[in-house]
Amino acid sequence: MTAVALIGGTGLTVLEGLEVLRRDTVDTPWGAPSAPLVHGLVHGCPVVFLARHGPAGTIPPHRVNYRANLSALQEAGARRVIAVNAVGGIRPGLDVPGRLVVPHQIVDYTYGRAHTFFEDDLEHVVHVDFTEPYCQPLRETLIEAGRRAGLEVVGRGVYGATQGPRLETAAEVDRLERDGCDIVGMTGMPEASLARELGLCYAAIALVANAAAGRGPGVLSMEEIERNLREGMRSVRSLLEQAIPLA
Repeated sequence: MTAVALIGGTGLTVLEGLEVLRRDTVDTPWGAPSAPLVHGLVHGCPVVFLARHGPAGTIPPHRVNYRANLSALQEAGARRVIAVNAVGGIRPGLDVPGRLVVPHQIVDYTYGRAHTFFEDDLEHVVHVDFTEPYCQPLRETLIEAGRRAGLEVVGRGVYGATQGPRLETAAEVDRLERDGCDIVGMTGMPEASLARELGLCYAAIALVANAAAGRGPGVLSMEEIERNLREGMRSVRSLLEQAIPLA
């Protein structure tokens, strides 16, 4: 049985409920991934877990080696990848901490990140279709898993991927909203497009950790964001427990 890959973001550096079988420290043509690959079982289903920001959560979004991460997961045999992203909520109804969103579209505002596998020693230029950036069957699986877990999951949303590691200004969030973004995070790209280049079925669970800049009552507090992440990750884990057997 092919393993499902899980990429844990901020607040999910360890997957509780994972029966660990082994940890592999690997290398790729693109360098080392963020952390060892943790192979295990969830309800008897094989899983490969990777902490995007490293075992201690110390790699900032713009320094994540996205190419190495996706390449390592593919080499480990994963064909379906579920990513977990912490985000800020922009639109009313999505600006509530703890809200879960399965995005269907993405807008890329990042820069300077290694964003493609196809740039050196090519026999021909390679373009991939990115009209629908997330794998629809896997998106439907996540939405159904949320229903089975008794969670309120928003089944559509446009993810605005910003550079970080600083948070956005209120004016930048206004621009994101004008551009059609519903949520904002720092790790959605180039992760999604690299997965597409490798032919992986990739979808994301976005956990709203805070109202985006200018959408809440005051200054954003990292302590509050971290508290919201700790609480919200319980819902994420419940969703994953349902999703992995379905995926």
